[in-house]
Amino acid sequence: MSSSTLAQTLASIRPVNLQRMAAVQARLDRQTKPRGSLGRLEEFARRYVAITGREDIRRKEIYTFAGDHGVAEEGVSAFPREVTPQMVYNFLAGGAGVNALARHAGAEVRVVDMGVDHDFGVLPGLIDRKIARGTANFRRGPAMSRAQAIEALAAGIALADAAADAGVDLLGTGDMGIANTTPSAAIAAVFSGLPVAQVTHRGTGIDDAALAHKITVIEEGLRLNQPNPQDPLDVLAKVGGFEIGGIAGLVLGCAARSVPVVIDGFISSAGALIACELHPQVRDYIFAAHRSVEVGHAVLLERMGQQPILDLHMRLGEGTGAALAMSLIEAALRGLREIRTFDEAGVAEGRNQ
Repeated sequence: MSSSTLAQTLASIRPVNLQRMAAVQARLDRQTKPRGSLGRLEEFARRYVAITGREDIRRKEIYTFAGDHGVAEEGVSAFPREVTPQMVYNFLAGGAGVNALARHAGAEVRVVDMGVDHDFGVLPGLIDRKIARGTANFRRGPAMSRAQAIEALAAGIALADAAADAGVDLLGTGDMGIANTTPSAAIAAVFSGLPVAQVTHRGTGIDDAALAHKITVIEEGLRLNQPNPQDPLDVLAKVGGFEIGGIAGLVLGCAARSVPVVIDGFISSAGALIACELHPQVRDYIFAAHRSVEVGHAVLLERMGQQPILDLHMRLGEGTGAALAMSLIEAALRGLREIRTFDEAGVAEGRNQ
């Protein structure tokens, strides 16, 4: 079932409508302003309309995927593993960073348990897609089975489908999982071919000694597991995370349903890169929210051909950057709808317009 879902999703992804994009840009060029003077806001407007065929956003949702990681037992994070379920409760109570910034953006936060090492039971607002109670320690063997990797992708795809059916026009991704910058750095190293030290940073704020240890853990995990960069599912299974797989699936599902998706920071980009490696046209449906201070993030963005919208020295994750970027995409669409053309406003055009 999951394998067929993935195959059907990949087969459904089509190129973005370039004629529609050109028509939007032609209209932007006729507005009462110097041509191109709204810079990247014009890009956001034309890309959004080209993807969706709409000039407004009816609903915005941010999916915060949570999962635990076996590699946390190697001491690669400044925080204990218990923080993952504690933060899930905080998300559900509306008290986390993503909740505050999503309220500012007018977006709803959806919390997804992909693999937290905790029994939540049935909780209002929690979407249960738990595959296992955390991945295995990839320093000792594969993080998950290939079947589990496919299951994680299928869960994200199903969420994107449900959101599209409900009339959500803009989706965002976020994450929660203690130690998840470690698998994200591993994924960056595999696909870029760069040394682990060049793509690995401090995560939650580890010191120099812990950073050196983290690099060693990743290097040993890569040597042991030998993930194949030509096989994105193998990379996800060998060194990834359940929440990273869920993000990858959501991004794939968005591309298949012509819904733009705003990816957050380092962990979201690791998931989005898995999706892009599975199908090259996925990148055209992505808006990169911001550039994280994690050194590997720029490598992921470059591999996907993405230019980040913001650079605010953020490194929180959760979907916080996605919420902020959604506001700018909405601002761009308001400009498209409400700025009059020279003819409509009775304003004389400049030369060379």
